[in-house]
Amino acid sequence: MSGIYIHIPFCKQACHYCDFHFSTSLKKKDALVEALIHEIGMRTSETEGQVIETIYFGGGTPSLLSNEEIEAILAAVYKNYPVTDAPEITLEANPDDLTQERILELKETAINRLSIGIQSFFESDLKLMNRAHNAQEAMDCLTFASQHFDNISLDLIYGIPGASDAQWKANIEQALAFGVNHISSYALTVEPKTALAAFIKKGVIDQVDDERAQQQFFILIDALEGQGFVHYELSNFGKPGYFSRNNSAYWQGKTYLGIGPSAHSFNGEQRSWNIKNNTKYIEAIEQNRLPLEVETLSVTDKYNEYVMTGLRTIWGVSLEKVRTDFGENFEDYLLKQSDKHIKEQLLYIENEKLKVTKKGKFLSDGIASDLFKINI
Repeated sequence: MSGIYIHIPFCKQACHYCDFHFSTSLKKKDALVEALIHEIGMRTSETEGQVIETIYFGGGTPSLLSNEEIEAILAAVYKNYPVTDAPEITLEANPDDLTQERILELKETAINRLSIGIQSFFESDLKLMNRAHNAQEAMDCLTFASQHFDNISLDLIYGIPGASDAQWKANIEQALAFGVNHISSYALTVEPKTALAAFIKKGVIDQVDDERAQQQFFILIDALEGQGFVHYELSNFGKPGYFSRNNSAYWQGKTYLGIGPSAHSFNGEQRSWNIKNNTKYIEAIEQNRLPLEVETLSVTDKYNEYVMTGLRTIWGVSLEKVRTDFGENFEDYLLKQSDKHIKEQLLYIENEKLKVTKKGKFLSDGIASDLFKINI
């Protein structure tokens, strides 16, 4: 099974913390949609023998697409690839786009899962992040969406400067009040060259407090697990039957095809990524040329990636898989490097699977880097 990710590189405005590829000008939207459709047809050989199980419209802000544009892109996928009978088809959306009228329109498409970028229900947080929506729009869109879509995920951000633990608890309680079955939640991170980084450097916004973020992460885990959510990946919580099939495929090392500027692909042996420039992407596709770079992964690269993704999930890192796929020397190295983290109760082994403890979850990426092998 495989998945297709479609990158829609447009936003109404730039969030202060975002370093994804997007443009706030919609002038080239028509040409870009045509290019996406063309690229979908150009890359069929890369998934030969595989059935498409998930289709994910990410961005950017895919909810800026019209129904006609969504349907044209999906028609191209169905025309060029075998698709399973019941695929998960996700659309990322911002609350300000999800009016009652727009939700009813989306219900007429094949979209069956919404991933809504709420981030916070507090006006102060939304202004700090320069989100395009306000708190009332966040509430309204979830009220309407939950009446028409069963499979809804919402995003929340913790560790926001000035946001107290009490405010964070109120955010979680508000999200739960809508009965959603999936929540993705991320610590606010300061990426270089973003407006947030500049404001912090100038002292306009307080520095992000890692200890506060860790505290709010544990508040989140306790609150959601207490309501029947499974913490199945570091940043993702789902009720049983509502895990993101698209994202789970990434973490379990399945293949996927990335369509659009800056989109990444993985075929099991190689990673590739398209150019991060809308104009150059469109020009290349119009010339029947794929504007991508390719990296062939070494055995060590594959091992490191498996450790990184495995430790982020409830499935953990299988010692048997490491032994079988990479060799006994990799397993020996993994166990040796894990030893101090096991003694510090950050890692544990259960049924031949290496996993992070609750205490270790917030530190899992750092722990994983200690377990990496270096390409010599």
